[in-house]
Amino acid sequence: MRAPARVRTRLGGVKDPRHAEKLPAREPGDPVAARATIQAGRRENAMSGKSLMHGHGESYHGVVPTKQPNQGGEPPAEVAEGRPWTKENTPQPNPRRTLSRGSGPSGLERVREMARKNGKLKFTALLHHVTVELLRESYYCLKRQAAPGVDGVTWQEYGEGLEGRLTNLHGRIHRGAYRAQPSRRVWIPKPDGRQRPLGVAALEDKVVQHAVGKVLNQIWEEDFLGFSYGFRPGRGPQDALDALWVGIVRKKVNWIVDLDIRSFFDKLQHDWLVKFVEHRIGDRRITRLIQKWLKAGVMEQGQWIETKEGSPQGAVISPILANLYLHYVLDLWVEQWRKKQARGDVIIVRYADDAVLGFEHRTEAERLLEELRERLGKFGLELHPEKTRLIEFGRFAAGRRKQRGEGKPETFNFLGFTHICGTNRRSGRFTVRRKTMGKRLAAKLKVMRAQLHRRMHVGLPQTLEWLRQVVRGYFQYHAVPGNWARLRAFRREALYHWYQALRRRSQRSRLRWSTFAERFGALLPAVQILQPYPNVRFDAKHLSIRGKNRVR
Repeated sequence: MRAPARVRTRLGGVKDPRHAEKLPAREPGDPVAARATIQAGRRENAMSGKSLMHGHGESYHGVVPTKQPNQGGEPPAEVAEGRPWTKENTPQPNPRRTLSRGSGPSGLERVREMARKNGKLKFTALLHHVTVELLRESYYCLKRQAAPGVDGVTWQEYGEGLEGRLTNLHGRIHRGAYRAQPSRRVWIPKPDGRQRPLGVAALEDKVVQHAVGKVLNQIWEEDFLGFSYGFRPGRGPQDALDALWVGIVRKKVNWIVDLDIRSFFDKLQHDWLVKFVEHRIGDRRITRLIQKWLKAGVMEQGQWIETKEGSPQGAVISPILANLYLHYVLDLWVEQWRKKQARGDVIIVRYADDAVLGFEHRTEAERLLEELRERLGKFGLELHPEKTRLIEFGRFAAGRRKQRGEGKPETFNFLGFTHICGTNRRSGRFTVRRKTMGKRLAAKLKVMRAQLHRRMHVGLPQTLEWLRQVVRGYFQYHAVPGNWARLRAFRREALYHWYQALRRRSQRSRLRWSTFAERFGALLPAVQILQPYPNVRFDAKHLSIRGKNRVR
């Protein structure tokens, strides 16, 4: 049978016009055998990898697989663990081909979907998700100016012959021949005058840790609770500050417990950490990688030091493991405690090892502190006796303290801000005022002053551009509503330190402060509030739970 004229016009170079006809329909009088011939022809071409749509060309191979999964239309059972369809680990996950020729979810997306659906599912095959492509992506996510580790290899040096290095690294990871290198220990000063130990990992270890951490985050991000904000994708310190502000203002909070775990990263127990990992990770290859990083040790002044506990603070994988440790030790326990034992409102916001809890009743706050000390001791942790405090704070704190003849309510610090009981000038209602911590402000100005002294003989345009970036970056984080005075003080002191550095370039300098401030003051970023009000941003990010308890 010949195709209609309109069909011939559309087919162009098609050899067999019957290929363009729809199989379910046939012309009157068209024999059934013709349809069978067309179906057989299509089946033959599908098996041979050729298509009738283009006479002399070939279609995309693998569009129609020879053997489909047992459950038609659904991914095979191994998809839950992201296994490929072949025996060997392929460099890229196999996207699911649909009838519309659209790509299905990637392997990591399928892992996250299964973790979301089943909170008790144990993943036994994850290492094959660590591909060369993921290692390459992890390499470009690292800081390019970061200090090198014990091997002395920088980001730029590792990039020379990158593809060969990543291919070799990928092979060693999957063969079990990968060996973690010890971290290089450095000490940095803390605001209180003490020193904090940091571990600088080798660049190759950073790449592997970043790649493995991305795979593990697909599972653990579905398990972590909502009040955990530290070092999590899509969450930051401003989100934690917003949640804390909203919790104190909107809930019945009369007492604040400012938690601080002493030397948390140095006291992580390796045995407990491995048990926590194995709750959801059944792939022993992933567990062995984590154990290699924990037992790699540190190098200090040319000597190797064994690490029987703790995780190097500064390693890429350390924040992820720290969140997992506190998820089982602190978060789940507090969540169950306030549901079963608390009678009043209880809120909690945690960022890494710093946490703030709010209580309606003082007796419940004291009881939780006592029980929490006992629980942390079981896992090798302890609360800092001086930094952990119980203070009266909230909408009634100022009035009650005034009746007792005491002073203003105490303040507490969290994520670089001092939180103060205050009132809204317009409505007169209770609010939480926030300003930059005095110690943080002084420490930042001290560092800036030293850097300006080193740049004393650098040209004015270069120093001005650098100083503008510093001030702009400081405002980006600290420019919250109510912090106007501290922002203005920081800008003024930054300009004055630059003025002093320029005067020291010559003993004959006659530059006056008033003239300098008038000429160069306008070139620095103006003081302005960049962050929105906490309740506005919090409500915008939690539209799905509007009207419900957002902070419990």
